[in-house]
Amino acid sequence: MIDSHVHIGGDAAGFEMNEELVLKSMEKYHMDISIVSNGDSVEYADEFTKVPEEMQIKQEDTLARVITFCRKNPGKIYGAFWCKPNHEVITEELEKMIADNRDVIVALKVHPTLSNLSFSDEKMDPYMELARKYKWPVMVHTADDVVANPMRVYEMACRYPDLTFIMAHMGLGTDNKLAVDLMEKAPNLYADTTWVPVETTLEVIRRYGSERVMFGSDNPIDGLDTYYCNPKGEPNMYGQYLGSLKEMISKEDYENLMEKTARRVFGIKE
Repeated sequence: MIDSHVHIGGDAAGFEMNEELVLKSMEKYHMDISIVSNGDSVEYADEFTKVPEEMQIKQEDTLARVITFCRKNPGKIYGAFWCKPNHEVITEELEKMIADNRDVIVALKVHPTLSNLSFSDEKMDPYMELARKYKWPVMVHTADDVVANPMRVYEMACRYPDLTFIMAHMGLGTDNKLAVDLMEKAPNLYADTTWVPVETTLEVIRRYGSERVMFGSDNPIDGLDTYYCNPKGEPNMYGQYLGSLKEMISKEDYENLMEKTARRVFGIKE
């Protein structure tokens, strides 16, 4: 099984996620591969509060931590480059780091909310060109706000029809309807299941097929047992994804959702 949406870092935004916790959680819940991005790339703790300069970490350094994690766990951990488009640019150092580690860096990660920057802003264009150069899918945090609204991802999908865009969360904090409907208008729009009800995922599979959606979780944002419950022990939807959902859809659709779509989109060979 592949989890397409996993994190380390993020202390400046109040998260407590690290490599050891990722590996322990994967082992406990039988997850084979994780696509990991580093939350230390946050530029804003929220919409109005910029992370203090002394706590800002260069995107080259946040990526270096991910690469180290990948190298220590070959075939198990792959990386997504979480960029800082509001205040940083693509440097020669960054380009060389990516080129030297192309085998383990498989995606671009953008969090418009924690960068306080609309995903369709022109500052994003150099990063889209970077994704084009390395044939990366672009994983975008989507939510019920102006900068991360699924409509912004749709706009970019129209501007860059040769790129694949993954709408993480399908609009966090919404009924997911807008994100699901937009997938009909742009075939290069994909979805992940992070904090998405199973019913929404079933709707995506019904309308567009299991080749357009992949499992994601935000692991280990709620600790060791993110794949089952919140810190209070209250079960979440992931127990259903890892359990009863396989009886609700075909074997082929379940394999696509939990593994094969991600393998194809991220270019991970079996």
